[in-house]
Amino acid sequence: MENLLYIAALIAAIAFLVLCVGLAMTLFSLKKTLNSVSQTMAGLEGQLQGVTRETTDLLHKTNGLAADIQVKSEKLNTVVDAVKNVGESVNGLNTSVRRITSSISTEVERNEDKIAQVVQWSNVAFGIRDKWKEKKAIEEARAASTIRRNVNDTL
Repeated sequence: MENLLYIAALIAAIAFLVLCVGLAMTLFSLKKTLNSVSQTMAGLEGQLQGVTRETTDLLHKTNGLAADIQVKSEKLNTVVDAVKNVGESVNGLNTSVRRITSSISTEVERNEDKIAQVVQWSNVAFGIRDKWKEKKAIEEARAASTIRRNVNDTL
């Protein structure tokens, strides 16, 4: 029975040795895996720093663009206000022109008879002037022809 006890102790020692070897192999494998994960994390950390830097730069550019857009928007608002004022001025001018046109039209209708008389008298005056010019041209032609006859008679 004593031998059985030694054999049992030997089997237990061998089992413990196999357990330790298996545990050691598992721990070495785990060590390799953790080293690989550590290297991957270090690479990710470097990439993340680059992304963070680029994101910060992009944020600064975006803020600059937003400020520029704000300034241009304010300038555009002044242009829009100016165009609105021009539109209001043109509208006022149109109203004034309509009022004046209406007033002139009313006055023309009221004085239509007088205007017709003025036009008739103007036509008469132009007719008299034309006849006067015609008469004067005939007299000058007669005088020129008389002078020519006198000159021819004296020669």
